[in-house]
Amino acid sequence: MRHPRPRTHRIRTAALLLTALLSAGGIAAPATAAPPPPAPAAGPAPTPPMGFNNWNATHCRAEFDEDMVKGIADLFVTKGLKDAGYQYVNLDDCWALPERNADGKLVPDPARFPHGISAVADYVHAKGLKLGIYTSAGTRTCDGAGFPGALGHEASDARQFADWGVDYLKYDNCNNQGVDAQQRYRAMRDALKATGRPIVYSICEWGENKPWEWGAGVGQLWRTTGDISDNWGSMLSILKQNLPLAPYAGPGHWNDPDMLEVGNGGMTDTEYRSHFSLWAVMAAPLLIGTDLRTASPATLDILGNKEVIAVDQDPLGRQGTVVSSAGGRWVVAKEMADGSRAVALFNESGTAQRVATSAAAVGLPRASGYTRRDLWQHRDTNTAGTLAATVPAHGTVLLRVSADGHWAEHPPAVELGLDEAPFIERDTPATLTTTVTDLGRTPAHEVSATLTGPQGWTVRAQSPASTADLPNRTSLRTRWRVTAPPGTPVGSYAFSLRVRYRSPAGERVGDELPVTASVVVPPPAGTSYLSDLPWLSAVSGWGPVERDTSNGEDAAGDGSPLTIGSTVYAKGLGVHAASEVAYYAGRRCSTVTAEVGVDDEKGAKGSVAFEIWADGVKAASTGVLTNADPAAPLTAAVTGARVVRLVVTDGGDGIDSDHADWADARLSC
Repeated sequence: MRHPRPRTHRIRTAALLLTALLSAGGIAAPATAAPPPPAPAAGPAPTPPMGFNNWNATHCRAEFDEDMVKGIADLFVTKGLKDAGYQYVNLDDCWALPERNADGKLVPDPARFPHGISAVADYVHAKGLKLGIYTSAGTRTCDGAGFPGALGHEASDARQFADWGVDYLKYDNCNNQGVDAQQRYRAMRDALKATGRPIVYSICEWGENKPWEWGAGVGQLWRTTGDISDNWGSMLSILKQNLPLAPYAGPGHWNDPDMLEVGNGGMTDTEYRSHFSLWAVMAAPLLIGTDLRTASPATLDILGNKEVIAVDQDPLGRQGTVVSSAGGRWVVAKEMADGSRAVALFNESGTAQRVATSAAAVGLPRASGYTRRDLWQHRDTNTAGTLAATVPAHGTVLLRVSADGHWAEHPPAVELGLDEAPFIERDTPATLTTTVTDLGRTPAHEVSATLTGPQGWTVRAQSPASTADLPNRTSLRTRWRVTAPPGTPVGSYAFSLRVRYRSPAGERVGDELPVTASVVVPPPAGTSYLSDLPWLSAVSGWGPVERDTSNGEDAAGDGSPLTIGSTVYAKGLGVHAASEVAYYAGRRCSTVTAEVGVDDEKGAKGSVAFEIWADGVKAASTGVLTNADPAAPLTAAVTGARVVRLVVTDGGDGIDSDHADWADARLSC
């Protein structure tokens, strides 16, 4: 992977606890059985720090200056972020001059900070906020210009930070001269402690030395991975690396999967809501990484969701743990101080899926009923114990579930769904079956369902779409005849399934499930190269999925000839982990074959694993492959499958340089 930040040399492949990532969502157990060390007192970060870091917004550009920093502090107040819990306005690299003064002191860049760091701290403090600063546990910082690092200057630099009124230190890992990490980070810990000022200490050594095993006695948070990037593959890879580390987190000592990318433009709002939800369930620090000066209302709505923030900031300080993850259908549950559970129903895959669990499975006690609050819809319902939803591709439903005895005050939860993913073969009417299921302890009354499609489409109910009563654990199933206008192009089209019902108390309730229907063409008879067929969806960790070339990481068509082990292939797909390419097979096909491996263009770098899925079943897979391996033949039986998915995971060590080729990939029908 080519990293867009100037600090390309600071990204490392972390030594991680994952031994393998089991496709579309599976996750390995921690590689060590050693328990975490005893937790220290909570100190200056009893809950995960919340704030802003300027790096993604400005890098080292000239606009990074004291006016910009003060402006961010102003926006914290005017946009409601301070009220939502954000405290820290953190400076990243490039705030100093390239050299120390004659006394060995750090000098703020007078062009950027003409009044010095102390004046900026005073301004931020006057807003009721806190100021953070950055340096490296090496001789120089991570920016290519090489600003002064703190190695050998810990006591002096810590004293300057304290005298300036700094409240937070991010301590990076570049140019460390090979000095032992624990020695370097403990030296700054001791220097900060000697100042007498409470300063949150963020260890940023990228997870290289397993800081979760020793960081609790050193800092308040520690990076568990390399740098995050603003794309789905990077976020997903980091999520999977951080999830197994839950035993090491708690009040005053937090796993840090890096700052938030919400709002930076490389993902959809659905994906950003997942990012924010999952970071909150993992009790991760919430450091805004987007330019708040230009943030959209949608971005601010995500970042300012106080109910999601409350999950992150819960004083019990538990990191969520994985309940299940089969087929990319993740359930992650977090115990809360009031006895409730925050439950993330996360769909990793590229198509909508039902994600389900139960109150018992997430650790709640047996009860006659439960209150289920949707933290994005801000709505309470009751459930008899089933926690389920049809979750859109890359989406997350975030619930807070309680055995609180007040469940009967709320209307019953209903689950909206479809029997199968909606595929409509071009110029052929299709039948779709929707379901409305009462998950509550109480019945739903006067239930009516409506399915609407794009303008010009015909949607007609072929069976009842309403019922007077829907008792617990029963469903209203409706068949719909769907006809697209003649000649409708292949592609995705938006539908909406809506339900209206009345609770036993007479409350009128509505719910809606967005549905994406795909107009498809049947696969041709015989054997076809997959690179010649239209795909249903294609997601790549960096850059687009490429046809008949390798992945070039940026714009379409910027790759090179597919090459594995010095063998060049004319046909195939070039991707970057984590990736998924889905094809409509229409139950007409039998076999997928390919020669798979890491493309030669990344030299000795890169490690991936390949998987072929037939609907929700893994049909074939490789072990972890590296650039040292020749192309591996991969064959999967896919008879009866409607959808075939080609999945590449990161091999368990992050996505750096994971250029993967599906060479000579063919579908036989």
